[in-house]
Amino acid sequence: MMENNNNSGLFTGGLGGMGSQNNLQGLSPYLNIDTSYLQSSPEYIFDQETKRGKLEKSFSAIGSACCIGAGIGGAYGLYDGVRQTALADLSGKLRRTQLLNYTMKGASSFGNALGSVAVLYSLTHCLISAAGYEEDDEVKSLVSGAVSGAIFKSTSGLKKCARGSAIGLGLAAIWAFGFKKQESVQNYL
Repeated sequence: MMENNNNSGLFTGGLGGMGSQNNLQGLSPYLNIDTSYLQSSPEYIFDQETKRGKLEKSFSAIGSACCIGAGIGGAYGLYDGVRQTALADLSGKLRRTQLLNYTMKGASSFGNALGSVAVLYSLTHCLISAAGYEEDDEVKSLVSGAVSGAIFKSTSGLKKCARGSAIGLGLAAIWAFGFKKQESVQNYL
């Protein structure tokens, strides 16, 4: 008498072939699990239908500002390091170490400064939007730039605070009326 070995659980037993061809059809050869118990429709961690918020959209701009700032600061630090070590008549390992120090210090300080300004700008822009002012994006950019520059230089005195605000306003004007209006930039926003 032959016994009919129908495995109906999640784990179907070894690769022995004891059962009909239908039982082995859904069997995963790697995991030894009946795949019919797994979900048939895919589930995604990120829902494609939801829109990203304003602050979430600014994360890429903040990261880019940090990286661009680190690149510019590192290039200037390398230039300054070559100049300073040549004046000090350093050579060999000591000069290489000083060049690395100048480069890394310049990259970190300028990258952090530019990243901080980008965070201030993004937060100010989001706060203005959250306050209910949704009409003119250019005006929000100009106000955000001026406020960000003023806050960034607020600890340096009133003159430097006003100069920082003017620089922030100028850069925001270049962004709002120059770059942002271009069609090639619009594809990334």
